[in-house]
Amino acid sequence: MSQTRKKNSSDGETKPRTSFVNKFLRGSEFMSSKAENRKESNDLETTDFHPSNAAQETATLDMAQPLASEVELGSRLEKNEPFLRKLGTTAVDRCLDLNNCRLTAADVREAVALLPLLPDLEKLDISWNDSVGGNLHLVTQQMHLVSKLKILRLGSCRLTMDDVRALGEALEVIPDLEELNLSWNSEVGGNLPLTLQKFQEGSKIQTLELVDCDLTSEDGAFVGQLLPMMQNLEVLDLSINRNIGASLNSIAQGLKSTSNLKVLKLHSCGLSQESVRLLDATFRYLCELKKLDLSCNRELGGGFEDSSAQLVTLERLEVLDLHQCSLTADDVASLTQVIPLLASLQELDLSANKRMGCSSEHLLSRLRFLPTLKSLLINSCALETETFTALAEASTYLPTLEILDLSWNKCVGGNLKLLLEALKFLASLRVLRLSSCALVTEDVALLASVIHTGHLAKLQTLDLSYNDSICDAGWAVFCQNVWFLKELTELDISLRPSASRDCGQWFRHLLCAVAKLSEITEIGMKRWILPTSQEEELEHFHQDHRRSIHFDLGHSKKTATCEAEGELSPETNHAGALILDFSPLAL
Repeated sequence: MSQTRKKNSSDGETKPRTSFVNKFLRGSEFMSSKAENRKESNDLETTDFHPSNAAQETATLDMAQPLASEVELGSRLEKNEPFLRKLGTTAVDRCLDLNNCRLTAADVREAVALLPLLPDLEKLDISWNDSVGGNLHLVTQQMHLVSKLKILRLGSCRLTMDDVRALGEALEVIPDLEELNLSWNSEVGGNLPLTLQKFQEGSKIQTLELVDCDLTSEDGAFVGQLLPMMQNLEVLDLSINRNIGASLNSIAQGLKSTSNLKVLKLHSCGLSQESVRLLDATFRYLCELKKLDLSCNRELGGGFEDSSAQLVTLERLEVLDLHQCSLTADDVASLTQVIPLLASLQELDLSANKRMGCSSEHLLSRLRFLPTLKSLLINSCALETETFTALAEASTYLPTLEILDLSWNKCVGGNLKLLLEALKFLASLRVLRLSSCALVTEDVALLASVIHTGHLAKLQTLDLSYNDSICDAGWAVFCQNVWFLKELTELDISLRPSASRDCGQWFRHLLCAVAKLSEITEIGMKRWILPTSQEEELEHFHQDHRRSIHFDLGHSKKTATCEAEGELSPETNHAGALILDFSPLAL
């Protein structure tokens, strides 16, 4: 599973920083009193690696000598501050976050040198650093120095089997651990017992995340045996481990002992129809469950026909995700009897279940019994006019709805008027997605009329992309009224990948609207072609305004930045993006 890594200071972005020493010492009187009372720090063990530079010498010094005084501590912290500044991060005595800092092997050693200075450390996050792999033993050898650790995150670190084994040994010296994240480390698969073998009955673990770890069916069986020892478990995420479906019987049995579980994620785990029956038998033991994700298990289809009754016992369930589960008409009929009874439900995702389109009329009409529903995703479900009508009528009873996605349902085109009455009642709606709905000019004109009357005042994201049948007159009416969406941040009116068209005169109305929308930052206009005259209008526009707006035209276009004096300068960005930076230069 691809992941987008966060920008850090090495990419040119700088963050305001507080001195590491000040942050470390602020309010903690760490102080001479603690230094005097911590005689055991005289016996800190040194590591078995050999430093070869000044940073390594600091590491050796830090591990070998006691915290004699606040002055000495401050001096030693100052030596480590450049390391943290280089990574664009800071540390306090309870948290060291080096997530996605592009650590090198030398950086890992410097990070290890910090551990003796952080005896009260509760959170250590070194996720998304490839160089941790093969070097984790440097960290685990010092884990006894941070025995109060509660959160350990090692996601996507390219851990080796030796790392996995070393971690398993180290977990014994951090008995207060509450969260462990080993996601996106394929070597965990087949070796899970080596890592979690030290977990004992009464473990304090509350969160265990093993996403995309290439777990085997044997690993799944081990998880099932381990679960009764983790009675404090609240979050279990085994997503994207396609082989554990074969051992779901063991996992389901173990789940019966996790009565405090609040989140269960089994996204893309190779679940089958039989899996539904197994899980259904456990639901009555999970009275605290708030989130259930069974999505992207295509063999699940047909499993709900006779095995969904116990879902209704999940009285606190707030999130139910069944997207891309190949739900059948009989599944829908069974879920129709259950879902409307989940009174706490706030998020429902049924998207990408195309076989439910003609059979979901009764289910959608009964959504009116879920007055706290905030998110409804039903895109790409091959809805028919009757089912869309039932949904439109039920929507008027969903006053708290914030996200509605109907994309890729062609029946919406020409029938949006059925939903317009509901849109007048959805005062909390923040996200509306109608991509590839075969909308026609009349639809967008009616939508503009609702916008004009102020009924969608809270809308922040509006997606009308891939609706190529809307003529220039329709876009003109829409653009003349879109400025009434005062909180709008994202607008997408892109064309299909196979299409391209010249912008009409409506583009001028769009620019006028953008000038009045103080929050907008993203405008998707892929495959719309700006003639020379409109490019000039765009240049004049950004010379007169001082805000940053990303126009994505989806094809090779120049990228420009408007500086305070109004002159253009080239910027480097991905193809198809036109960046307009209207912000004044920093003083």
